[in-house]
Amino acid sequence: MSSVTAVPISPVKRRYVVYLVLGLLLAVVGTAALAWQAPVDFLTRNGRQAGVVTTASGLQYKVLTPGKGAAPTDADVALIQYVGTLPDGSVFDQSQQPTPMPVAGVVPGFSEAMKLMPKGAKYRIWIKPELGYGGPRPEGAPPLDGKAAELAKQVLAFDVEMMDFLPEAVVRQMQAQQMQQMGGAGGMPGAPGAPPAPPQPPR
Repeated sequence: MSSVTAVPISPVKRRYVVYLVLGLLLAVVGTAALAWQAPVDFLTRNGRQAGVVTTASGLQYKVLTPGKGAAPTDADVALIQYVGTLPDGSVFDQSQQPTPMPVAGVVPGFSEAMKLMPKGAKYRIWIKPELGYGGPRPEGAPPLDGKAAELAKQVLAFDVEMMDFLPEAVVRQMQAQQMQQMGGAGGMPGAPGAPPAPPQPPR
């Protein structure tokens, strides 16, 4: 049976261990601070770009096409086309066709932007996390997970085209009339020929 000769190792001085622990803690805090600062830095730089307007809430927008007439209110359903991108330019969402959107039923930044847009307008908007998925959530809403949890930390950019809007009461009345005309389940929103129901916003 062979014996192994152990090589003695000098004990590590306690202050080196303390420095190591402090260094690790500072690295973690620094990473968190950078993650928090990134949206702020982006919006500060973006707000200096020509044509970009920053509202009192912190929403930023740029008018690409001005449009004409009045803008929708919280009582309306807007018909829009949109493309949503992240700061790196990657697309995370987009409409495949004109989409009805209840003005009061979406995240605060998107709602605020739609209320600035007359018919025919096209805007580019930037929504900070607090006005998007990272903002206050209704009581009882399920926690964000997966893609929504990641989006909650980011500035979201949208190109939005305001095609038309109607009072929500009128839209619901039209849906009810369509259901009566088509009879029974065949007239449910989403059936061929029936007006689509306003989508339920993520909570």
